[in-house]
Amino acid sequence: MSKASDRAYAQIKAMILAGSLPPGAPLREEQLAETCGVSRTPVREAMRRLEAELFVRKTDTQRSFVVDASPDDIADAFELRAMLESHAARRAATRISASDIAELREHNAAIHCAVEQDAPDIPTFLAHNRDFHAIVTRAAASERLTSMLGQIVEQPVVLRTALHYDRESLRRAAREHDELLAAFARQDGDWASAVMTGHIHRALHAYRDAQAAVPVDLAA
Repeated sequence: MSKASDRAYAQIKAMILAGSLPPGAPLREEQLAETCGVSRTPVREAMRRLEAELFVRKTDTQRSFVVDASPDDIADAFELRAMLESHAARRAATRISASDIAELREHNAAIHCAVEQDAPDIPTFLAHNRDFHAIVTRAAASERLTSMLGQIVEQPVVLRTALHYDRESLRRAAREHDELLAAFARQDGDWASAVMTGHIHRALHAYRDAQAAVPVDLAA
């Protein structure tokens, strides 16, 4: 991959995650090349990479669109996360360092703070939640597991779910992180795995409940 391709990949992916390229939006190479300040060839390479990571889909006519996830896609993403992240938590419990635990506590303190703002600070919640889970994965010390999770956790279907949560759902997420920290402090892999499994499944049900309560055009 060239530097231009890497730049185009990062910029297009960021636009998808931020919602400026919403689900179902058409992706035109010429327009994206102009936006990214590169030629069409790096954009084409970036699009192939994003298609492999399930951010982009290509039709039979070779037109590209931002992936528009179905309810089954959402459930599948969460099920895979539950399996892989619970395994990561189990491994991390007996490998995690004191400095990792300290970092986790800092991130979760920031999450608690973001949730208790007058209006919950979703971008801050998402940023620290992503870092929290990344540290758990890093502490699991498995390159294969890290690679597999990287293709699932960053899918927009997962990252956009917090936009649908109410304050109490966000609070529960932070409290579940607290329990994970307690399991890590005791190096209890079974406990950590069980908490992480429940954490991901609870997130899926919170998403479904919130999605059912809002108009269809806000549920994407």
